[in-house]
Amino acid sequence: MKIAVLGIGMMGYPMARRLCEAGHTVHAWNRTQTKADRLAPFGATIHAQAADAVHSADVVICLLENGAVVGDVLFSKGVAKALKPDAMVIDMSSIQPAEARDHAARLSEMGRTHLDAPVSGGTLGAEQGTLAIMVGGKPAAFERAQAVFQVFGRATHVGPHGTGQLAKLANQMIVGITIGAVAEALLLCEKGGASMAKVKEAITGGFADSRILQVHGQRMVERDFTPHGRMSVQLKDLRNALATAEEIGFDAPITQLFEKLYSDGIDHGLTDLDHAGLFVELASRNGMR
Repeated sequence: MKIAVLGIGMMGYPMARRLCEAGHTVHAWNRTQTKADRLAPFGATIHAQAADAVHSADVVICLLENGAVVGDVLFSKGVAKALKPDAMVIDMSSIQPAEARDHAARLSEMGRTHLDAPVSGGTLGAEQGTLAIMVGGKPAAFERAQAVFQVFGRATHVGPHGTGQLAKLANQMIVGITIGAVAEALLLCEKGGASMAKVKEAITGGFADSRILQVHGQRMVERDFTPHGRMSVQLKDLRNALATAEEIGFDAPITQLFEKLYSDGIDHGLTDLDHAGLFVELASRNGMR
């Protein structure tokens, strides 16, 4: 297929590269073109304008910063108008469900197909093709998109437009909150004189074991907060979850607490750390390194 990828960042680059390696014809655009240029050796065609990238595409994949940026690229930068009549937009950005529903409705009025399909698994999952993909939209469109999704990982259709984003918010609530639980528990142990590495080893395989403990807990043990998913992105997702909770009349006190913790960490200069960097904020509160 001819596939346009809009947004060649931490996730967009490995995902677009996998599309190239799978034999698809890839057209790429990024606001900072040098990021897209990295795909040229893999056979991608690089475009200076987003509308030019989608002109002949069967599928357009958005991997953009937030809902406002997605809306701007689709409807202000001429992308929606440049789409072929049978083109499909798959928005794999993480945005608010209400924004996804709005984009889907506006594209539908133009006769275009839309799926919201955010992902979980981070840059490692993007590189290895093991992402979990949460998809909202019409079942027929989901089936049509399988050839794309299988390049990236495992896709699950969760409901109508917007529910893919709702599932991603649930994912990010669990991730962000569990990172905090792991960080606080390991710091408690270190403060009390135990080895964090040995505590992590001891509880592996028990009920407290998790992917977060193994991956993010190891980053905490090593004090390695090179960003795979940034603190700022985690905060954005928690705020999107709270906005959605308010919209539907749902009380989310635990998410509110962690929104404040991540926000404080960013205020204290941790913006560009991996989201496991919440450990640094909690350590600082306790006078620890």
